[in-house]
Amino acid sequence: MSAFILPGFNLDTFVRDTLAEDLGEGLPGGGRDVTSESVIPADARFAGVMDTRDLIRVAGLPVAEAFFRALDPGMTIEILVEEAAEVPGGTDLMRLEGNARAMLTAERAALNTVQHLSGIATMVAEYVRAMSNPDCTLLDTRKTIPGLRHLEKYAVRMGGGANHRMGLWDAAMIKDNHVLVAGSVGEAVRRAVEAGVKDIICEVDRIDQIEPALEAGATRLLLDNMEPATLREAVALVAGRVPTEASGGINLDTIRAKAATGVDYVSVGRLTQSAPAADIGLDFTPL
Repeated sequence: MSAFILPGFNLDTFVRDTLAEDLGEGLPGGGRDVTSESVIPADARFAGVMDTRDLIRVAGLPVAEAFFRALDPGMTIEILVEEAAEVPGGTDLMRLEGNARAMLTAERAALNTVQHLSGIATMVAEYVRAMSNPDCTLLDTRKTIPGLRHLEKYAVRMGGGANHRMGLWDAAMIKDNHVLVAGSVGEAVRRAVEAGVKDIICEVDRIDQIEPALEAGATRLLLDNMEPATLREAVALVAGRVPTEASGGINLDTIRAKAATGVDYVSVGRLTQSAPAADIGLDFTPL
């Protein structure tokens, strides 16, 4: 099995917990796949092919492999395409051969993962194309499904985007509610600086908030819900002193105009929050 390593993510734990949930471990009568056990002989073997029905950007095949190997360590598995590859509908993604019960039990978890992650990667690639700007980087946000953040942000990278902060720990993000308590943008940033925070992203939604944020020590400005003309004015005022990020109201119709204003980043929450699952299937043949 090829190595799949993401900092902060334990693949074995994820696979174990996901399968345990599906099998009902710890529940009365749980801990087994009653359908496969009652219908499929214990020594039956299947060959399987996972394929995509639509054009997709691929993400998550090594995780799917881990689900199958967790239940049949000797299963023969061939991953046919690389992660981040863009492939047309009808493309075979993976071939398998092994214990039939193991394949059937792991099938849904494996497919759910690849469908979800490839769906994210495919949407990200669509946004990158719509942005059509190599000087501007597409970012995700923290709008992720609990427990899946590392995988979803991995899928964003497979689609050609980049990751915003991973969580609450790796950068300060000063938003309107923080400003409300602190009293002003400048005071909120000043408190983060005094606390020794290295990376301080400050959200501003008005031009007059820019200088106070910069003077207090913000290291990046998130320009929230600004139209292109206002974004251009904000970028000119910042004049390269810190990176700038456009956020809010960004979709496939608006992203190109906003990216063209000179901002360094554009962040889009729907990349992880609303990406539709890719149409990927798995067909088995008895051996």
